[in-house]
Amino acid sequence: MTSDPDDDALSWDGDSDVERPTLPKGWQAVGRGSEKVESTPAVDAPHEASMSKDPAPAASAPEEDEDDEEYEGLSTGMLLALGAVGGIYLLYTIGWLIGGLRMQAGALFLIPSVMYTATLVIAVAAPVLWFAASWMLTRNSRSWVRLTALIAGVVFLVPWPFVMTGGVAA
Repeated sequence: MTSDPDDDALSWDGDSDVERPTLPKGWQAVGRGSEKVESTPAVDAPHEASMSKDPAPAASAPEEDEDDEEYEGLSTGMLLALGAVGGIYLLYTIGWLIGGLRMQAGALFLIPSVMYTATLVIAVAAPVLWFAASWMLTRNSRSWVRLTALIAGVVFLVPWPFVMTGGVAA
């Protein structure tokens, strides 16, 4: 017998009439022994043709658009960093609200009530707006660019009224 010893250990007499293993639609076997596995044709025939080893069908296959690429997702480290920075922004929003409301009593005689309320709303919304703007404007950038924009907001948006008074009325 002149067969491969690995195949002899996994075969029985009469195995030749057994069906070859098949893969589900859209799957393709790769690696050693993949030629023995049958695969059902995928729905996307041009994509299947580009996956074959024959160069002729691949040349005639249409080029894929960048919009068709799958989203790879964020790394674990980036998700943890976004969670930490997002938590800081949430605390900043609360800090601006508490600090701004504590300063309301002393500021009423200097600033009209409508102007004070408008600036308080803007101050409370600033961390949320910075986070959203950083997220949307850096969505096609590298992760470190996005993280740098978010950390810049952490530095610039410190709720000074809360930090200086400690959340206690003066």
